[in-house]
Amino acid sequence: MLDREATIVLNLIPGIGHVKYTALGDAFGSPSQVFGRSAEELETVPGIGPQLGPKVANYDWQAGLDAELSLCDRAGVRILTLWDEAYPEILRSLYDPPLCLYVRGKLPPLPDNAIAMVGTRRMTQYGARMTRMITEEAVAAGYAIVSGLAFGVDTVAHTATVEMNGTTVAVLGGGLMRIHPQENVPLARRIVETGGALVSEFPMMCPVSRTTFPRRNRIVAGMCRATIVTEAGIGSGALITAKQALDNGRDVFAVPGHADNMQAKGCHKLIKEGAGLIESFSDVLEAFGIGVGGYLPGFGPDGVGENGVGYDPMSSGDLSPDERKILKLLSESEKALEELSAASALETGKLLGVLMSLEMKMLIEHGADQVYRPI
Repeated sequence: MLDREATIVLNLIPGIGHVKYTALGDAFGSPSQVFGRSAEELETVPGIGPQLGPKVANYDWQAGLDAELSLCDRAGVRILTLWDEAYPEILRSLYDPPLCLYVRGKLPPLPDNAIAMVGTRRMTQYGARMTRMITEEAVAAGYAIVSGLAFGVDTVAHTATVEMNGTTVAVLGGGLMRIHPQENVPLARRIVETGGALVSEFPMMCPVSRTTFPRRNRIVAGMCRATIVTEAGIGSGALITAKQALDNGRDVFAVPGHADNMQAKGCHKLIKEGAGLIESFSDVLEAFGIGVGGYLPGFGPDGVGENGVGYDPMSSGDLSPDERKILKLLSESEKALEELSAASALETGKLLGVLMSLEMKMLIEHGADQVYRPI
C-alpha cells in the first residue's frame, strides 16, 4: 500500500483526524506502515487507545479503498491527499489540515483571488440584498466566491455567482454523495457546470452532523484571502468561520445591519472586535490597497492636476468605450442598476465589471440601494 492510499483509508475511519493521523505516522514511520499492526501495538500510540486501536487493526482496508475509489470514479470526483502536488498549498498551513480533499469540478487558484461569503440561514431581505450586491461586485472584480451551500446567505452567494458565470466553490459539511440540503442539488450542479467546484474532506457517503459543519467552516475560511459576513446572529456558524479566518491570519469583514435586528448582532459583534466594516466590495478592495487615495494619481482631491488643468474623464484615454457610455448615462442622472442595464444594453455581469472599474478609478459611487452616481 502506498502512503497516499493509506491516507485515504485512514480518512475513511471515523475518529481519525490530522492529529491522530500524524501520531500514527510518527509511531510507525509512515501511513502505509500503520496497517498490519495489531490492536495492542496501535493502542500504545498517543490518542489512539483501546477504542480506535481495534477499529484500525480490523479495518478491511482493501475493500474500503476499492469501494471509495469506485464511488469517486462514477461520480467524477478526484481525491487530493496531503501527498499530492495538486493539494491546495494554502490548506497545508492550517493547524488541522484535511487529510483528503474530495473535489468535483475545478478549483480556482487559491487563496489570493478567493473570497468567503458567509452568514445566517435565516436572513432578512436586507441580508439577501447586501449578499447579492457584494457578491456580484466581487465577481465583477475577478474574485472567486467560496461558501457552504447552506440555505440563506450561502445559497444567495452561490446563485449570484453562477448567474454571472463567475467561479464559486461550495465546501460541504458531508460527503459529495450526501449533498445537503437536497433542495440545493440543482444549484450544486450549476456550480460545476459554470467552472466551479464542490469540495469536501469527508468520505463520499458521510452524512452531515453537528460536528461536520464546524470542520467544514475552517476549510471555507482557509481557502480564501478574506471572509465577509453579510448577516449573522450571535449563534451563527458564520462567526466560527470568521474566528477561524482570523486564527489563520486572514482578513474578516462584516456588513452592519439594523440595531434591532437579531440577525445583525453577530456582524456588530465582529465589527466591535475589529472586523472591517463594509458597505460594498469597494471597501474590501480599499483594505487590500486597491483604489486607495480617493482621487486619480497625478490629480488632487479637487480634480486639478499638477499642471493646473482639471481632469476630464470623458476626454481621457484611460476609459473604455463601455466606461464612457456608463459615465455619460450617469452624468445625466443617477441610476439604479436595473436602469443602467436597460439604458446601456449591457448584460448584468459585464455591466457590474464596468461599474467596479469606474468605482476603482474613483469616478462613480453607490450606496446600499445600488443607485449609482458620479463623484
